[in-house]
Amino acid sequence: MMEEGTSPVAEFYQDRAVLITGATGFMGKVLVEKLLRCCGGVKTIYLLLRSKGGREPRERMEELLNAKIFDDIRKERPHQLSKLVPIHGDITLPGLGIRPSDVTLLANDVSVVFHSAATVKFDEPLKRSVEMNILGTRRLVELCHKMPHLVALIHVSTAYCNCDRDEVDEIVYPPPANPQKVIDALEWMDEEMVASITPKLLGDRPNTYTYTKALAENLLVEECGSLPVAIVRPSIVTAAWKEPFPGWVDNFNGPTGLIVATGKGVLRSMLCRPGGTADIIPVDVVIKLIVCVAWYTATHRPNNIVVYNCTSGSQNRLSWGEVESIVFPLVYTHPSREVLRYPGGSFKSNRVWNQIHVFIHHLIPAHLLDFVARLMGRKPSPGLERMVQLYSRLNRAVNCLEYFTTHEWTFHSSNVQTLYKQLVGKDRETFDFSIKSLDWPKYFEDYVLGSRKFLLKEDPSTLPAARRNLKRLYLYSQLANLIFLLGCWRLLMVRFDSARRLWWFILSIAMRCYRLIPVSLT
Repeated sequence: MMEEGTSPVAEFYQDRAVLITGATGFMGKVLVEKLLRCCGGVKTIYLLLRSKGGREPRERMEELLNAKIFDDIRKERPHQLSKLVPIHGDITLPGLGIRPSDVTLLANDVSVVFHSAATVKFDEPLKRSVEMNILGTRRLVELCHKMPHLVALIHVSTAYCNCDRDEVDEIVYPPPANPQKVIDALEWMDEEMVASITPKLLGDRPNTYTYTKALAENLLVEECGSLPVAIVRPSIVTAAWKEPFPGWVDNFNGPTGLIVATGKGVLRSMLCRPGGTADIIPVDVVIKLIVCVAWYTATHRPNNIVVYNCTSGSQNRLSWGEVESIVFPLVYTHPSREVLRYPGGSFKSNRVWNQIHVFIHHLIPAHLLDFVARLMGRKPSPGLERMVQLYSRLNRAVNCLEYFTTHEWTFHSSNVQTLYKQLVGKDRETFDFSIKSLDWPKYFEDYVLGSRKFLLKEDPSTLPAARRNLKRLYLYSQLANLIFLLGCWRLLMVRFDSARRLWWFILSIAMRCYRLIPVSLT
């Protein structure tokens, strides 16, 4: 019987060297923090980082460690941070762009690899997406083949790489095309030619992200050989549930952008299937699963690549209609300090009706505000005159998500459930990746507050003032609606005799009702 205080997962990482790609991304940051905090015996964590914006890998690592999620480690266990070692590399370069001396270092020292580096842009040009998501994976596999001590290579994919299927099992499906043939074809094509054939290549898939992720999985099957590989497929990754802080998020991607745009009063209509499953999964749940998958892969050595669908629909279902009913009251209760318009609107299930609302509530106000700004002589650079561009970007982002809010999938997760049953002792608490007990309303409240605090940089102390501002906006919006209705009615009265007669009829009825009120009440 395993003792209550033991942690087989944490003990597995004792004195091990780990390599992480994509460490500066949303999931990568949480993975690094989790390993440092809960697997304190880890020997070294190598971070594959490229130069970016004139900053070298070491500078980028220091910037990474300045993120708020590392505050507790900096204060309580600062020595843990010395275990992070930057490796200059780039997944888009041959050999990952790693120096020979660093290749030797990694080959001799690393025993666990987490590969999460990828482009997650839905509208990324196909050539760029292939370079990062497929060829980047191949280059990492080539490096792993040089690691004699490797016991686990964990590849982070997406649950939607097989979105052309209604039901998705934990298996690697046949590819939509031969990965090598796609690579060879794109190698000699220019960007214009690639753009012209992209829709034909994608087929039933909505974007280059899901397409290239499907091809990357098949490349793993073809080229991993005897490597101990596992694939983790998260669905829509969202803010943290518990760790490192409830509601922590560091980007506007996916539902986060929708929540912020709704709270700002910018987003007022989008297309979705209200009864469809909103298969979102908190980032800390995904990371706990990934850490455990590496442990299980190394200690049980499965004969084949094991796939883990990290999703919520089968365990704790949430619909898009429920998201709407939960989130809208929260953006009123916890408003942003700076709101463009009083929040409103709703999800639409009819495409034509949604387009009408987008035209009325997005496009017309954007052009009107731009026009007013120009009349006031505002300069083109800051502020309101850029509303048309802002709404253009918003509509593009919403359109990218539309496919996922209007379709539904059944993701099977028996491998995830089997792995959960393997957790014993302290691991049941430290690495608990079950979401059965997740309370969605409480989670979304933390999500809204987290977006406000971590993304918009608005201190909780500003909430009372923000609420007062929202009340003023409500009064202004109601006054504007009244003026608009009276203006419309006035135009009708000028043009139609029936409208004037109806107006006087309503006034006469009102006066009669007033005369019936007892004198004592007037």
